[in-house]
Amino acid sequence: MDVNQSLDLLGGLSPAQFMRRYWQKKPLLVRQAIPGFRPLLGRADLFKLAGREQVESRLIVQQAKGWRMKQGPMLPRGLPPLSQAAWTLLVQGVDMHDAGAHALLQQFRFVPDARLDDLMISFATAGGGVGPHFDSYDVFLLQASGRRRWKIGQQKDLSLQQGVPLKILQNFEPDEEFVLEAGDMLYLPPRYAHDGVAEACLGADGKAADCMTYSIGFRAPAQTELAAELLHRLAEFSEDAAEPDAEDSGLPAGAPRLYRDPGQAATATPAALPADLAAFAGQAVLEALKDPLALGCVLGEYLTEPKPSVWFDEALQAWDGDAAKAGQTGIELDARTRMMYDDNHVFINGESYRAKGADARLMRQLADQRELSARELRKASVTAMALLGDWHEAGWLRQVLPGTAVIGN
Repeated sequence: MDVNQSLDLLGGLSPAQFMRRYWQKKPLLVRQAIPGFRPLLGRADLFKLAGREQVESRLIVQQAKGWRMKQGPMLPRGLPPLSQAAWTLLVQGVDMHDAGAHALLQQFRFVPDARLDDLMISFATAGGGVGPHFDSYDVFLLQASGRRRWKIGQQKDLSLQQGVPLKILQNFEPDEEFVLEAGDMLYLPPRYAHDGVAEACLGADGKAADCMTYSIGFRAPAQTELAAELLHRLAEFSEDAAEPDAEDSGLPAGAPRLYRDPGQAATATPAALPADLAAFAGQAVLEALKDPLALGCVLGEYLTEPKPSVWFDEALQAWDGDAAKAGQTGIELDARTRMMYDDNHVFINGESYRAKGADARLMRQLADQRELSARELRKASVTAMALLGDWHEAGWLRQVLPGTAVIGN
């Protein structure tokens, strides 16, 4: 992607301009970000998707007596009738299950993949919404069909209502209001209060138009969450690379270094933590953090770890290494695959590999493009080709003939 090229998607701004002026700073309303946009999934297909076990979905209903929320999966017959007002169906991770949604998400890859999360679809009947709230992450709200009225505000009071199943602001005070129609898009930075309510309207065919809003969301890991996860992984990493303690003769290679206190005196205060043990613990943390390669390794593994609800289908056809080496096939990553890299590693679906030289450049190209042409793939070494074959067998990528496309890449 040319980050200096202006895009209709961003109202004529280039990705570089958008990131400098708006990203995490202020909202941006773009009229006709995608002119003539039509829903990628019809109502029936969306409802069917919400009924699948591996798809995260929620039903939110606003009633006179309050809010009600139900977690999916849910069959279409379990949804309220379309004639009932003020209910919303949210379907997460649609990009992992629909090729069109996956392709749409790729248009937002001017933000690092480490931050890009998923595409959620909200279907709502007239009056439907999830109440005034704020998100802890950036979000692009693309109106796919119908009409939705958005009220937004940058307020300091983020206190929430009590006794409701949703995180609804207690004192919402909007200062701007917009009505979005198909193709319009609104960007909001983190913690920007907003409330979107579906409005009844007619489509071009004169029939009632479904209100569907596509939310392109981003990951924003909390510092404490990140620290806990990385320290846990670093501990495992250190155990794998542990050296036997020279003072512990007879320990097998790789045995963990244990705390020792041959100088510990008898104590009259047994409940007091020994200062030497506290120092040993502190040194353990410092030792785990001192290797920058290890830290980068576990960070990449964490950021590419698939969500718990994600699993991969085994390849339907065996890997054809000869055809790949002959330049007869290319490869495409599966839509569920998360692949990233740093200066020393390639990361894919929670695993890390040391990479250097021509193969490293090729793997980085695969991660950035999410595909390699037949001409590009044939440059892979024997070792890299074997690794790609393993990934193919795991369902992480697919082999494709030149000039063809794979559904779900």
